[in-house]
Amino acid sequence: MTTNPISWLKKPQSHDYPAAASYLTLFYDERTVAKLVKRLKKAAMTTFKSKDIFRASRLSLLGVSNSHIIKDTKQINAKLALSPLLLVRDPKRATLIIADGYHRLCAVYLIDEDAVIPCKIV
Repeated sequence: MTTNPISWLKKPQSHDYPAAASYLTLFYDERTVAKLVKRLKKAAMTTFKSKDIFRASRLSLLGVSNSHIIKDTKQINAKLALSPLLLVRDPKRATLIIADGYHRLCAVYLIDEDAVIPCKIV
């Protein structure tokens, strides 16, 4: 467990939503993406452990040499707040889509797999 608690912003940054939309267009048509992003914007904040988000997403962990992980780890060590994750449940594929925040999740997990991560989920 980390001795350097991870700081989080109270809500996602405005540029996180277009980033989420861009990623979601790989899975869904534009109309569905627009609806999902609208729902994400309205969704309440919640929390999940980083290890649970990884398990549900079925993604692999990026290594410490990844440039985005290095940047996010530096931000964590500098006690700068990270933006919460944006998550989408996909029951048809029985998986969780990390619409925005995958690199942040990896950086946090490498520091503390039990870290509680704020997010919005639809």
